[in-house]
Amino acid sequence: MNISERFLIIHRVTGFVGRVTRSQPRFMLIMIGAGWGILKEIFLPSTWRRTVKIEFWKTLRQVTAGGLLSVIVVASITGFGIVAQAVFWLGFAGMAQMTGGILASVLVREIAPVLVGVILLGRSGMLMLAEMGNLATQGQLKTLTSLGIDPFLSFVLPRTVAMTISGFTLGTLFSLIALGTGYVVCWAKGIVTVSLWSFMFQVVNSVNPLDYIGIPIKFLLSGLVVGLCCCLSGMDITSEDNLTTLLPRGFSRGILSVLAINVVVDLVLGSV
Repeated sequence: MNISERFLIIHRVTGFVGRVTRSQPRFMLIMIGAGWGILKEIFLPSTWRRTVKIEFWKTLRQVTAGGLLSVIVVASITGFGIVAQAVFWLGFAGMAQMTGGILASVLVREIAPVLVGVILLGRSGMLMLAEMGNLATQGQLKTLTSLGIDPFLSFVLPRTVAMTISGFTLGTLFSLIALGTGYVVCWAKGIVTVSLWSFMFQVVNSVNPLDYIGIPIKFLLSGLVVGLCCCLSGMDITSEDNLTTLLPRGFSRGILSVLAINVVVDLVLGSV
């Protein structure tokens, strides 16, 4: 084997390793760059043109109003299944004083952001993904770009910001409804004898001071990554893709993004 053949083999091997290495974090790097672009553009008055405002309010109404019923149902089931059972078994084990801390750490801090993110992804994110995919495959995004209209500012930014606000709103409602439903069930069964305000005060009083920052951040970032992931996945479609390949890929990316952002927030706050 001469030098040229060895060089060709090394070139092919390094090229293959480079393609695999670059393809794995590619979408994550795109999301990081797009997220930074949103943080940079969101505070500029010139960004919020009339068309961008219309898209923002339309998305906010659709996401918040559309996900409200799902949040109420899922929060009620969660309150019945988790809150009621936690109160019952902790009281049965003689550890009723730990109820507030467990509910605050397990339900409000860990479960609520993930479930709200999944609701946003399934209820509105998939619709957003399909719309952006259709715009990309039909060439409308390229047409807008050729006319001097930035699709990022016209679609990605307002929809992602609307998702972020909706994530915080629905997350707060989810936590309140779940805790309230659990209290009502326990009160009806005679497990809890304190008032609703005393029960809520016990939960709030058990929250770690850092969680007053971490929980809202989780709700906000869960909505942000869902909106950003769905928009970018739709724009990242190729000529070989269709809805049968686009939707599963977008859904898996969205789930991983929601779980990853919650883990990252826990790690950051845990190191403080």
